[in-house]
Amino acid sequence: MIKFLDVQQLNARFEEAFKKAFSDFLKVGHCILGKKVAQFEREFARYCGTNHCVGVASGLDAITLLCNGYIQLGKLKLGDEVLVPANTYIASILGVINAGLTPVFVEPDYEGFNISSENIAKQITSKTKMILAVHLYGELADMAAINILAKKHDLLVIEDAAQSHGAMDVNNLKSGNLSNAGAFSFYPSKNLGALGDGGAITTNDLALFEVIIKLRNYGTSEKYKNDIKGVNSRLDELQAAFLSIKLKQLDADNSNRRAIAKYYIKHINNDKICLPKYKGSMDHVFHVFVIRCKKRGELQEYLLKNGVQTVIHYPIPPHKQKALQEFAYLKLSVTEQIHDEVLSLPISPVQTSVDTQKIVSILNQF
Repeated sequence: MIKFLDVQQLNARFEEAFKKAFSDFLKVGHCILGKKVAQFEREFARYCGTNHCVGVASGLDAITLLCNGYIQLGKLKLGDEVLVPANTYIASILGVINAGLTPVFVEPDYEGFNISSENIAKQITSKTKMILAVHLYGELADMAAINILAKKHDLLVIEDAAQSHGAMDVNNLKSGNLSNAGAFSFYPSKNLGALGDGGAITTNDLALFEVIIKLRNYGTSEKYKNDIKGVNSRLDELQAAFLSIKLKQLDADNSNRRAIAKYYIKHINNDKICLPKYKGSMDHVFHVFVIRCKKRGELQEYLLKNGVQTVIHYPIPPHKQKALQEFAYLKLSVTEQIHDEVLSLPISPVQTSVDTQKIVSILNQF
């Protein structure tokens, strides 16, 4: 069986370094917000090209804390509208809602998966105060166009970069450094994944950085002095140590992902399967490789019978989830069709060429 993603094999490459990091951690005995978190924050900020990075507990918390940070700074207020992609994982939407803001769903183009800048332009109103761009599946949203619209209408822009660690635009600017601030997840399956939960916020805004540092740790400026109402959302010291180890391998891993994606695109030849549009640039890191098929159920069952695991990202769009039933009235035909057709193929830095070729051969016989 070709696994969709072998997380154990991914992490086995770092086993000795992980063991040493854990041993050092035990010897130091500093479990919360210690030197390893500070080290990783410096390293990840430098990697992304930003001045600041704050380690937090998850990608969802990163979005929520970003929104709350702007509320604390007076740049947003409760109830303000945020334009969000209709086609995304529910965490993107929950982060906005959890901060007391109002999401407004924007459709993607059918040819792509990311939020459409043309549709953003149509939905900006006097109530719009921010745009949340999600780099879905590892591909950068059209940040140049989005930032132009934001500047024209005096809007904030933040990135949900949970799936796009290391993706880079034509100006060599990386994901997380293409807007006012970026939100990352280090969930174990991500391109840069921890061995548990974790997240981070990147920004060049010193005031935002300083307020989020407080927000993540009960609103404290120093021990037992609480300046604002905060939460407990801290990147774990041990996970930070593991992430520092894996960060050194991230660019090479992304290159391997792109190589597999290019092979898929070149060699999958089946008119029942719609391949993603990709020009071979650095703006995609292929967190997942997503195809579309009108007979998705049949295709997934066929692949499984032939020893290939696949995953659907995502079977139910956010506005159709029971948790967000207040948005069930929306008619988002493009998003709904995409969610009915998408299927993610195996792709990872440790996937062998033999497995990749076998997957292509099986797909071409469907």
